Amino acid sequence: MSGETMERGLILGLGCRPGASVADVLDLARAVLTEAGYPALPLNAIASLDARAAEPAILAVADAFAVPLLTFDATRLEEETPRILTPSLDVFRLTGCHSVAEASALAAAGIAGRLVVAKRASRQATAAVVEAESKQIFAALSSTGSAATSHIDSSFPALELAG
Repeated sequence: MSGETMERGLILGLGCRPGASVADVLDLARAVLTEAGYPALPLNAIASLDARAAEPAILAVADAFAVPLLTFDATRLEEETPRILTPSLDVFRLTGCHSVAEASALAAAGIAGRLVVAKRASRQATAAVVEAESKQIFAALSSTGSAATSHIDSSFPALELAG
């Protein structure tokens, strides 16, 4: 290595029921981020299932923290199943993947991402937090054009993006 230090950052994975309340999802997000060490570690992105890309509560959380929302299809999230701690058959039946919160955060962080807060649930949402080096996170962001809401197709897994 060249001696440069890599800043660590957080990815917040979110799942929710359609129409979930902003307050419920935001409260859950704040709780798991606090548990993960935020704000000492910066939040770099929020990640979720592509079916939730336009969900008002998830968009409100991304807006509240001023970070991009990265979304992944169920096929890409299913690839993360070996790395998740709380697989769910019920979630699989509904979405086609065994996890949304943990899997989307891991997908966004890439291969070196480390789950630091396993799935937590509120009445209407789930959240998990992954820690990764900012270099990996920014590689994923830059490949999507770093728009306020970005979509990463399963043909572009975060592992390849982190390069």
